[in-house]
Amino acid sequence: MKFDGRKAMRVRMDHRQPVNLMGSDGTWRRSCVLLDVSQTGAKVEVEGTLDVLKAKEFFLLLSSTGLAYRRCELIWIDGTTAGLHFIPADGKKKPASAQAAATQDAVLSK
Repeated sequence: MKFDGRKAMRVRMDHRQPVNLMGSDGTWRRSCVLLDVSQTGAKVEVEGTLDVLKAKEFFLLLSSTGLAYRRCELIWIDGTTAGLHFIPADGKKKPASAQAAATQDAVLSK
């Protein structure tokens, strides 16, 4: 579902989905709630101070064991809500048209 003028299709969470943000060096961790997610990013509500989000890169831990995660960078902060962009494993950003096509393919294949 597209909303908020986003290029990538986002899925809004109907229930509180607890996740964590963790520094890439492992020195900090923040509990948060996943509000929505797409192939290219996510919106989270962060618990505690947001000063650690000034780090260039960090991880969004999607499982309690840390086995499911995405490398992220901060895009925006509004109060306790933050917008994150997922960094691909190769570190390269795809052109917007390629991202939209990949998202559409992923949604249609489900």
